[in-house]
Amino acid sequence: MVGSSLAALVLITAFPAPAVTLQQKLTALSALTQPTARSAAAWRDAYEHRSSWAPYAFDWSTDLCSGSPDKPLGYDFRMPCVRHDFGYRNYKAMSRFPGHKEHVDQAFLFDMGRVCATYAEIRRTACDRLARSYYQAVRRLGAFS
Repeated sequence: MVGSSLAALVLITAFPAPAVTLQQKLTALSALTQPTARSAAAWRDAYEHRSSWAPYAFDWSTDLCSGSPDKPLGYDFRMPCVRHDFGYRNYKAMSRFPGHKEHVDQAFLFDMGRVCATYAEIRRTACDRLARSYYQAVRRLGAFS
């Protein structure tokens, strides 16, 4: 078994993954940044298995919720902020940001809404208001980040 694992490692090292075209990268990026449950689930899976996405050379870095609290009043907006950063950073790196900012921002609101949906009515209302405030901030100021 060790010999076959070593052989597989040598093959992986000797033959790098084929290059990804710009169109393939844009298609994947679009699929991972939509304001839908399917896109959010695909992004989460990709985030958890980032190494398998190496041929795409995505920027997975994040500063979480930038200058805003990551967990305002205890509502955990970290993962929505991480996916939002992913969209911004990668569209900017491909010089495609202006045409995609709106759906990345909408995905951010969608993701925060899913966080808020886990709370009972009174807490959910407060969470939704905070989410809307975060969303309005990125709509107005996100192009400068």
